[in-house]
Amino acid sequence: MDRLKQIETLVAVAARGSLTAAARAEGVAPAVIGRRIDALEERLGVKLLLRTTRRISLTHEGSAFLEDCQRLLADLANAEASVSAGGVKASGHLRITAPAGFGRRHVAPLVPRFLAQHPDVSVSLNLSDRVVDIVNEGFDCAIRVGDLGDSSLVSVRLADNWRLCVAAPAYLQRAGVPKTPAELSRHECLALSSEASQTRGWAFMIDGALTHLRPGGRLDCSDGQVLHDWCLAGLGLAWRSTWEVEREVAAGRLQVVLHDFAAPPSGIFAVFPQRKHLPLRVRLWIDFVKHSYGDAAYWAAA
Repeated sequence: MDRLKQIETLVAVAARGSLTAAARAEGVAPAVIGRRIDALEERLGVKLLLRTTRRISLTHEGSAFLEDCQRLLADLANAEASVSAGGVKASGHLRITAPAGFGRRHVAPLVPRFLAQHPDVSVSLNLSDRVVDIVNEGFDCAIRVGDLGDSSLVSVRLADNWRLCVAAPAYLQRAGVPKTPAELSRHECLALSSEASQTRGWAFMIDGALTHLRPGGRLDCSDGQVLHDWCLAGLGLAWRSTWEVEREVAAGRLQVVLHDFAAPPSGIFAVFPQRKHLPLRVRLWIDFVKHSYGDAAYWAAA
């Protein structure tokens, strides 16, 4: 306990800029604060603070140690909050981004439920099919669907994402049913032109290996909903996620083709800048979404 109090005192002095201010905030004498710092420095064998009558500054070792102390205290607060109903409450503003189509169906409906559990949190939701630079644009978390590119960002897999090659029965009656992925070159394929997704093309298992194809056609669009509508209208084949087309397939408005060549599922991910000092509201949001998507009843209802 004494060691923890010494660490808390160092963080408080660094944040407030003086022993007196830190003592005033805690309601103790400045000498008490000074003794804690002295004991910490003696135990570590290094000088952490340079003290004069006018100001206090951190040594090089003090600055490095302070970062570790701040992280330690934040992790401790998060750990206590996760197991205590009366613990630290999530608060502050949460900025989330997600793909437009998926976000409308499977992110936006979760936000009011999350806020009902955390009344001190507010949320801004950005829906866009471009790859948002969450670090430079100030977002706390992105929900992303499909393969993730190489990145320094941290990701948590929330659920599997299966994709199907589908077409309207009218199109298949007119153009024929492709028997192998190679036959897609003779078909009208509705491709997503945005850089946000499918950058590697349509994925199939061919001769036991995962293969990406870039089928062509006279139509492409950056909006997944438009491709969905075009596919329903019989304008061509589309490679879409099950969450987009399950209802139409079940109703017979779309037909699955090349099912024997279906690729293994990719993922639905929560992506965020780093794990250190992750705000409680961000961690709780990620846990909430993962729990929601992990419930089979959720997808059945959706």
